[in-house]
Amino acid sequence: MSAPRHFLDISQLSRADLRAILEEGHRRKRARAGWSKAKRDEDAPLDGHALAMIFQKNSTRTRVSFEIGMIQLGGVSIVLNANDTQLGRGETVEDTARVLSRMVDAVMIRANNHQDVVDFAAASDAPVINGLTDLSHPCQIIADLMTIEERFGDVAGKTVAWLGDGNNVLASFVHAAEKLKFKLRIATPANYALRSQEIAAAKAVGADIDVSTDAQRAIAGADVVVTDTWVSMGDTDKDERMAAFPPFAVDEAMMQRAAKDALFLHCLPAHRGEEVTDAVLDGPQSGAWDEAENRIHAQKAVLLWCLGKL
Repeated sequence: MSAPRHFLDISQLSRADLRAILEEGHRRKRARAGWSKAKRDEDAPLDGHALAMIFQKNSTRTRVSFEIGMIQLGGVSIVLNANDTQLGRGETVEDTARVLSRMVDAVMIRANNHQDVVDFAAASDAPVINGLTDLSHPCQIIADLMTIEERFGDVAGKTVAWLGDGNNVLASFVHAAEKLKFKLRIATPANYALRSQEIAAAKAVGADIDVSTDAQRAIAGADVVVTDTWVSMGDTDKDERMAAFPPFAVDEAMMQRAAKDALFLHCLPAHRGEEVTDAVLDGPQSGAWDEAENRIHAQKAVLLWCLGKL
């Protein structure tokens, strides 16, 4: 039996595989234009396949996009709340992986700790997909890259500005920067910077990344502006964060510092009036709703890649 093809971090993908996933996402989205949401794709490539989804964190876009994605691909999905499984009673992630990989064709995990996903994958005979951890969110970035390419074509050579928290979503942007040759300009408060080893590893392989605490510097002339919530699930320092992040808020004045046709992205959920204003999130430069929809097409492409269909 060949080793399963896990999707744990974009840093582990080759450029060719990342490009193939993106192209498949674009292709399948175009092929469904005007269709009802639950209509199966004509080829139904995952007919007879089952996906198990384990959730340790709340989810809207990840859960719905994987469920609808499996319906469109012709497969079925099973949702497992970690607290409702034996994981909640002390079964190890490795033992759960051994069991589930004999029952389903792939497993998606939305986990608190990244190491749990790594350990699960190491013990699993079925492909494992990282649906979000504390360290990265690769499924989200596939959707983000699709949205950028829908607006501009190839992302290569574009400047992406990240304003706000040095979180898991940013880490996955860092992982993608060198592979797809876009420039990444990061501005975070000093105490909320991304882990230095993530930046160092990306720069070591040639990523064009600039890191500062100056939001206006990062956004100047940017083609894409990205932000996220200031307080994420699991953060316990809300008061400190709310005091540190206001200079990184994306409002109309901040967006005017970007390129004239700049695209605004937010992975959602948004805290309106904090990291972004209504005028930006609902405005003509916002791609947040396309970005959310693209989670479906991104997940489908990831599933097909993991199951050897690409």
